[in-house]
Amino acid sequence: MEAAIEKPVNKATVFGHPVGLFVLFFTEMWERFSYYGMRAILLLFLIDTVRGGMGLNEPEGAAIYGIYTASVYLLSLPGGWIADNILGQRKSIWYGGWIIMLGHIILAFPAGPGLFYAGLCTVAIGTGLLKPNISSVVGELYPEGGARKDAAFSIFYMGINLGSLLGISVVGYLGQRVGWHYGFGAAAVAMALGLVTFRLLGQRYLSEYGNYVAQPKTDDGQTSGSNRSLLAFLAVIIVVLAALQLTGILDLTTAQGLARAMGTIISLIALGYFIYILTAGGLDAVEKKRVVVLFAFFLASALFWAGNEQQGSSLQIFADRYTDLNLLGWEVPSSWFQNLNPAFILIFSPVLAALWVFLANRKIGFSVPAKFATSLLLLGLAYLIMVVASKLALTGTRTSPLYLFFTYLFFTLGELFLSPVGLSAFSKLAPKRYTSQLMGIWFVGTSLGNLIAGLFAGGFDEENVQQMPSMFQSVAYFGLGAGLIMLLFAKPLKKWMGGID
Repeated sequence: MEAAIEKPVNKATVFGHPVGLFVLFFTEMWERFSYYGMRAILLLFLIDTVRGGMGLNEPEGAAIYGIYTASVYLLSLPGGWIADNILGQRKSIWYGGWIIMLGHIILAFPAGPGLFYAGLCTVAIGTGLLKPNISSVVGELYPEGGARKDAAFSIFYMGINLGSLLGISVVGYLGQRVGWHYGFGAAAVAMALGLVTFRLLGQRYLSEYGNYVAQPKTDDGQTSGSNRSLLAFLAVIIVVLAALQLTGILDLTTAQGLARAMGTIISLIALGYFIYILTAGGLDAVEKKRVVVLFAFFLASALFWAGNEQQGSSLQIFADRYTDLNLLGWEVPSSWFQNLNPAFILIFSPVLAALWVFLANRKIGFSVPAKFATSLLLLGLAYLIMVVASKLALTGTRTSPLYLFFTYLFFTLGELFLSPVGLSAFSKLAPKRYTSQLMGIWFVGTSLGNLIAGLFAGGFDEENVQQMPSMFQSVAYFGLGAGLIMLLFAKPLKKWMGGID
């Protein structure tokens, strides 16, 4: 397939942005409805012993939760490669959506653990194909970059969180109040709506954006050399993993062991990929510096998501077991606390999107590295609140929902300083021929964070309840420490970005 040379642009706009942005907004909204809705009830289903759940203990259930959420984002890396080299972003989004829908349909049938795990795997594969590529197409709509592109990603991010808000409300209620598999079925319906949106409106308003496929190099055998380098990279990864397995460092016989092994695998893949692209990716000096900056952003994002993504694991367990759920005589589904995150994002996204444009128009600098540092500091402050709440919970009283309210508020503000900004930065700094792959690496950082969050929640069994304050305290200290380190390196990182804001 050849790369698109010309990209006729549909000039229709809404609020000063291409209509294509809003096509992607609503497609992603329905996909995130399905993902976050199902995620909201997944751990509760895995550890449920009363209403037809899997009946696993907390460490095993949390490990499986972490493996699934990590796999969803880890598979963004091969999903990006497939788009860059075989299908293009648009076809990858389309096929990925169909695979996601099929996975949720499988989950809707109560047919035992084998079929359930097959459904989880199917959803993860489809999401890995769709997720990095829809973000890449958003970036293509704004070749000029700048604050307008950052604002576009903030708007797009609102679509993600509107879908999350709707999904958690609908799927959470159906799962906890009607039946687990009704919730999983609702997620399939949402993905179908996303596919309809993308098919009916995408061709009209996206023109040729997202149809790019890297052209093979033909001079001096560069293609075969590049392929050999990639194969060598994969071979090294396989050898290292085999050695770790044979020496007993990796244990693939339990869910917890597999989750820890996945942490090793994800770290090796990410580090190996950055080394590969820097040494054998054919980059010039400026591109190499920018990739180093992206590596720093990757590390910061992994640390941030390790704390943020506990909303579906440790914070979900805390809401379910240690928080007062009574609202005017009605018991609120504990999964609804996860709605605080998308609700705050919908409230504050337009505020921050306007702020970035306002600062840029007045030549006031607030660099991307400084925004990342701010996000980590806010994460640390959020978990200091949970330290107080968990100490109160140890007295045997149900804690006020205000503790979770303000925890979610602080780390959601942190998310807005990191996630849409990071999406925009990766789309701007990545070399063109590696755009979707490096967007996939961005989501691999989220994958690693999700895995850590799942393993962390494994300590929340009833026998370990006294450990809650120290566990939350560790997250707070890591967030604050990482934020200060990122702040120290903000200026040199900005310099290596080579004038791209």
